[in-house]
Amino acid sequence: MNARVMARTGRGTVRGAANGSAAEGAARAGLTARGVIYLLVGVLALQIAFGTGNREADRGGALEEIADKPFGAVMLWALGIGLVGMALWRLSEAAFGATGKDGHKAKKRLPAAARCVFYAFVAYSVLAFAAGAGGSGSSDQQSRDVTRKVLEMPAGQWVVGLAGAGIVVAGVVIAVQAIRRSYHKKLKLGALSSRARTLLDVTGVGGGVARGAVFAAAGAFAVRAAVDYRPDQAKGLDDTLRSFAQTPLGPWLLALVAAGLVLFGVFSFALARWRRV
Repeated sequence: MNARVMARTGRGTVRGAANGSAAEGAARAGLTARGVIYLLVGVLALQIAFGTGNREADRGGALEEIADKPFGAVMLWALGIGLVGMALWRLSEAAFGATGKDGHKAKKRLPAAARCVFYAFVAYSVLAFAAGAGGSGSSDQQSRDVTRKVLEMPAGQWVVGLAGAGIVVAGVVIAVQAIRRSYHKKLKLGALSSRARTLLDVTGVGGGVARGAVFAAAGAFAVRAAVDYRPDQAKGLDDTLRSFAQTPLGPWLLALVAAGLVLFGVFSFALARWRRV
């Protein structure tokens, strides 16, 4: 190998390492930001369960909670930038493939592209809030507005119904994967102490099941809205969480789900430290 080839190979290695470090930093910042949102939504839902909450348990409520704290504006900008990192990380997975088995196949890259779009929207909404543009309305009103517009389209009932069914399936998959501890495949297990592994399993299983339950419930409400042709029956995150308190178990079920969302927030923090990227 001559000197020119060696130099080119060396530059490629350095460039690859730099790109890897950038993707890793973006991923860990994004996972931390996601953890903050889930943690705050869970806390707000707990307050509702015990009758002390006066904010909606959704992303808007979480942002308002942060804004009221000292250095709230700085925290909001940091949160938005972290979510931009999450979107960029998912974009890199969609473009170049994810880590792990089959990471370069379409079945891994297409979901990464969808997550990129989702987190780009979330990041935009957080940064707009931080810039003083205010929120875009509650998650409940947004869900009803979107459902109403789609129902008015040709075959709108089918679109809303299938989308709702897809969200139900996604919720079930999230819960099942959490119970099976599928996240182990993405962790640096060799770097974990027994205490850290216990923390990950408690938060990963409990948080994943709660998150899956919320997804499944929201999807079920969308299916019902499609079947009855009533967009007002679609629910955002806040109304979906409050619906758990209307079951025979009352506020205790809401408190249980809310505690699970808090666990998922902690789980996201743990992933930010120990996930393979």
